[in-house]
Amino acid sequence: MRNPILILVLFLSFDLCAQEVAVKWKESPENGRVCILNGELQKVKVTKGKVRGDAFEFGNSDNCELQLSVAGANNRIGPKATVVSILLESGNSFSFFLRDVQSDYPIYIPQYNVVVLPANDRRSYAQVEYEVLSRKSFTKIQEIERQPEMSFETAASKARNMNVPIWLGLSRDMRLFEVEDELETNNLECKMLRPRFAGTPVTLPESNDQGVFYRYALGRGVGVKNNVTRRLEDGAIPIYHSEMQDDDIHYKSITFATLEGKELKKENVKGTDYFISDKYSPGRVFTDEQKKILEKKVAEAAETEEEVILYSKTWIENTGIVPRYAWVKTPQTGNGNWKYTFDPRTGFSAFSPDRVFCISKLNGEPVPNEEVAILLQPGQTAIFEFYLPHTPVSQRKAEDIAGTSFDSKYLECKTYWNNKLSEAAQIKLPEERINNMVKSGLLHLDLITFGQEPDGVLAANVGIYSPIGTESSPIIQYYLSMGWEEQARRALMYFLDTQQDNGLIANYSGYMVETGAVLWNIGEYYRYTQDKEWILAIMPKILKSCNYLIEWREANKKEELRGRGYGMIDGKVADPEDNFHQFMLNGYAYLGLSRMAELLQALNLPQAKAYAKESAEWKADIKHSLQRSMALSPVVALGDGSWCPTAPPWAEGKGPRALYLNGDVFWSHGTFTIADGLLGPLYLVYCEVLDPTDPVSRMLFNYHSELLFQENSAFSQPYYSTHNWYQAKMGMVKPFLNTYYMTMAATTDRETYSFWEHLYKMTPHKTHEEANFLMDTRRMLYSEKGDTLEVFKVIPRKWMEDGERIALDNVGSYFGKLKINAVSDLSAGIIEATVECTHDRKPSCVKIRLPHPEYNKPVRVTGGDYDAVSETITVSSFNGQAKVRLEF
Repeated sequence: MRNPILILVLFLSFDLCAQEVAVKWKESPENGRVCILNGELQKVKVTKGKVRGDAFEFGNSDNCELQLSVAGANNRIGPKATVVSILLESGNSFSFFLRDVQSDYPIYIPQYNVVVLPANDRRSYAQVEYEVLSRKSFTKIQEIERQPEMSFETAASKARNMNVPIWLGLSRDMRLFEVEDELETNNLECKMLRPRFAGTPVTLPESNDQGVFYRYALGRGVGVKNNVTRRLEDGAIPIYHSEMQDDDIHYKSITFATLEGKELKKENVKGTDYFISDKYSPGRVFTDEQKKILEKKVAEAAETEEEVILYSKTWIENTGIVPRYAWVKTPQTGNGNWKYTFDPRTGFSAFSPDRVFCISKLNGEPVPNEEVAILLQPGQTAIFEFYLPHTPVSQRKAEDIAGTSFDSKYLECKTYWNNKLSEAAQIKLPEERINNMVKSGLLHLDLITFGQEPDGVLAANVGIYSPIGTESSPIIQYYLSMGWEEQARRALMYFLDTQQDNGLIANYSGYMVETGAVLWNIGEYYRYTQDKEWILAIMPKILKSCNYLIEWREANKKEELRGRGYGMIDGKVADPEDNFHQFMLNGYAYLGLSRMAELLQALNLPQAKAYAKESAEWKADIKHSLQRSMALSPVVALGDGSWCPTAPPWAEGKGPRALYLNGDVFWSHGTFTIADGLLGPLYLVYCEVLDPTDPVSRMLFNYHSELLFQENSAFSQPYYSTHNWYQAKMGMVKPFLNTYYMTMAATTDRETYSFWEHLYKMTPHKTHEEANFLMDTRRMLYSEKGDTLEVFKVIPRKWMEDGERIALDNVGSYFGKLKINAVSDLSAGIIEATVECTHDRKPSCVKIRLPHPEYNKPVRVTGGDYDAVSETITVSSFNGQAKVRLEF
């Protein structure tokens, strides 16, 4: 017997009576047809023109109206809702959820000059437009434009505070230490030390082959006060400083990693073969042939003579006026099941006599007990030190390590990292935090770029993970921007060395997007370096990957895919198993092939013309599928009362995935928005399928900003969104700075500048995120647009306050090395800037934006043509040197 209650529920879920709506245009849209998804088109009527079935035709009159009657509509919350599509031959097709049609908030699409209303609402297009605009409401981007420029201080007051464990180690060497203070997570009772091999915790037989960690403590314990402060050496170098004030007792610590015996300098750091570091980097997928190579390398790898040691020294001072006790606890194994002994005669902690894992000292002598209380007189200082090998060492080695000098090792370490910075381009910025992050960021990238010195292949790891064609891209490009061309080339060789026989580059977790991204990066390398010799040497591999992409695309030239992925490759681009004709996947593939066509043309190679033709056709096919996808994808409301067309993340989609048009379940990585906001069609602008000035690009950006961002920053893994690249290209200063500071404030450690991957504290020291921040900073300072160099296009205006200076020396660009300076002397009423580029590739035009901190306009400008709206001086015929001056 049928359930009468169920029958009633089903009856109420659907409109059995026809629902009527009116579609009204400002101007005639000419011919089109109506398509209904999850419903039945019952009737079509036009005010002027002809109707044949679901097709309609208007005359040339204004205020055209189309009336529709839809039966069997599903207007309930949830999937399978009724969607009405108005498909026009002349373009500007659009779709809407039937349930969204109402008079109070009519569907008003100004880009297409059309409104959708209930049939009984007799307002014209002009009347609806007037009423919507009269409300004077604003989109989220418009609200940002109405506010003062975002600063770090403002962003930090709004964003979550994300302390990050710090990583210490040496460049190229996969032996790292993760150091974590009590304040960094919610479940620590003391300080934590975790030795790592690249992205994997070290395991020992004594730890039951689990990730080993050590715990130690300073002070009385975890109390009600957050009394720990932290910083990097000189604000940038990976030497960790932490301080704690426990009432009258002050603890000041310095911790760093260095070599056991040899002096820490570039020539003494041998590094780790990238195959072996990949073994310890989660996500790396080895082919059968690569597995054989890995086995051979592991078997041949000799035990390293030089151990990496973590050195830590704490000065403990009584700052009070009466004697006070201080407390220390030496590093001990983190699990009670890991048996070890402590020898007070030597200060050695060991699993066995020849397996010493820590050497501890107090005032230069062995610590007399694992836990010690020290009575200090007012002003008296005690010194606690420990030296912790990356893996346990023999008794003899422990004795040698115990005899080394902390101070000399400290000086070596500082010199080692400073030498790294001195070999790179120099950037000096007015904001100390950003100035430090530019330096520390480069060293953070270098710290986990593994490989063998002096000239081996480099693995540009992205946090705990092995290199990824997409995520390693900003790392490689920042190396190029900072003059590290050799490092960039060696990092690109990683992907060429791991290329499969058929030309596919796919190293990480089944991601199919790497081939196009790597080709793009090779093209970027050539733009920076003009290194013809290396390009010609790797040309067989380039051609193999290009041909792989073309053959892959050819297999998707099926008539049934017209408008739904014709000529577009299919596969997944990230962790979700979405193997579709994704716009991101095809954007990167097109970009890679397009760059290679450009490169081959510059080298006068015969394949250039064919690749250029193929890439142009690929772009056209992507745009055709995007156009159809946007036509069928429901519009969404914006904050100003208008509605905006949308697009799905792949050509098969019927709308943004987050709108749940289908009955999917796909919550992932802490958000509903991952497919749309992080991996979606906005990549077509970033990947040059769409020009940033294309109206479609703006529509994609508009609905992303309104629907998929919080404080103009994406959810979960916000640096996967490309909208800040778009904002920089379009000169959207306030929105750019809003994203720049909010995203950085929410994902970084505000004291030591390391980045989390996700906003829920997953995977620390994520260099893909950090490199994207660094590339955003680069775009803020300078960027290329055709033959034009754009300088300071989206810098904060506070950087031009009186006495401030910006200096860039020897930074890399498509035009060769650049030297850029700006000085504000507003006490004398002057802001000046100079640009030098003497390379034969120098730009023909330079545009320099110099914003006054109080929005004042200059009374006199010399050196170029001034545009008051953009606050930009244009030097039209740049001869290699330019000097501009604003007088106020």
